[in-house]
Amino acid sequence: MRRDLWYLTLLALGLFFLFSGGTSEAAVYTQCPCYLLDANGNPDPSQLDPAKGAVYNPATGNVECSYTDALGPHEVVCKSLSAGDGHVYMADRDRTGADPTIGDTYVFGFSDVTGVANDEVMMVGMLATNISAPTIHLKEGQEFYLSLTNVGMIERPDLFDPHTVHYHGFANAAPIFDGEPMASGGINMGSTFTYYYNNVEPGTYMYHCHVEASEHMQMGMLGNLYVRPAQDDDDAAKALGNPAYTGFAYNDCAIPGDPLCGTTGYHVAYSLQETGMDPKFHHADGSYNPLDFASMDDKYLLFNGRGYPDTVDLNPIANIYGHNSQNTNALITATQGQKILLRISSLSTTDFFTVTLLGMKMRVVGQGARLLSDPYTTSSITLGGGEGVDVIIDTTGVASGTYFLYTTNLNHLANNGEDFGGMMTEIVIN
Repeated sequence: MRRDLWYLTLLALGLFFLFSGGTSEAAVYTQCPCYLLDANGNPDPSQLDPAKGAVYNPATGNVECSYTDALGPHEVVCKSLSAGDGHVYMADRDRTGADPTIGDTYVFGFSDVTGVANDEVMMVGMLATNISAPTIHLKEGQEFYLSLTNVGMIERPDLFDPHTVHYHGFANAAPIFDGEPMASGGINMGSTFTYYYNNVEPGTYMYHCHVEASEHMQMGMLGNLYVRPAQDDDDAAKALGNPAYTGFAYNDCAIPGDPLCGTTGYHVAYSLQETGMDPKFHHADGSYNPLDFASMDDKYLLFNGRGYPDTVDLNPIANIYGHNSQNTNALITATQGQKILLRISSLSTTDFFTVTLLGMKMRVVGQGARLLSDPYTTSSITLGGGEGVDVIIDTTGVASGTYFLYTTNLNHLANNGEDFGGMMTEIVIN
């Protein structure tokens, strides 16, 4: 049952003071070598270390720095996320605003609190959930410090669920950083844990909460994550494209004379994550009712947390409280002759999905965050939860216009009871 906004504000303030000990002593502890230390000797996310060239990169949403110590040179990336609850709108919402309850959906999720001071993270992160979660952009060779703060379930104060981040598909050197709670533990409400990853393998990955995974993933704790290859800095490899490539999905020119050299080159890149939501399950979780896992049945099928036509809306979508909770669209645009890289992944908790593209072919060059030795061309891709592929679409000779990428599971081309929606987006060739 939804509470009034004034009640939520009071509850948020109460939880903040309960878990932070007031404004003078925060329970949040963010770790990152790019930050200066505060008066207590703790890393301060609001102060970047100029000696390490620390900067905030608006293109990635990351803090980046570099330094050398006894172990050698380090290229470091830091990001901070909060985990909690919130609301989003599904694509069958009342666009006139007359009935704001239509399409309103209670969710769990992550939000980006990078650069927020430790004593402000709890307040900033509460009810700030994003669906899909903020996309994480990394590059091969970067060391990644990811700090996750559990800000609590404001609309379900009876839930004291811990949360984690599981970097899906990544070979962790230490189980403590895997996010699977039996091996690594979970993050309790009001606490922060910093994960460390050494990104030595490029590819398409994804991330999600692994605590009570069926529930937390169904409720929306899912996001895109990809690692660009070192080959992106190779001007000779980029010159293989006509026009010159802007990047690669993998290091496909690692071996001199390799026939795969340049096969993963692209001019524009997009991520598409397949998920779904069961409105009955979400309502039950938001109204203190028992959860029926066996009957979980997604009626909203989504690309990047949106159903069509919201998938092609370039604007953020604000939730019932006015917070921009859906910031990642799925519209794909390119100029005729360019190659498009699509990083397609699935974190569905209920179904396999097949997606097809009308009027163009897809060249699958990577799967499971690995370069394929034998790429293949297809008109459709089938993925189950946890799978991902890298697809190159060559628009050479393709007529300008709008093309549709959609699921062939035709019952999923709907927004609950509303037809002509669901898991579909557009590719616009100019």
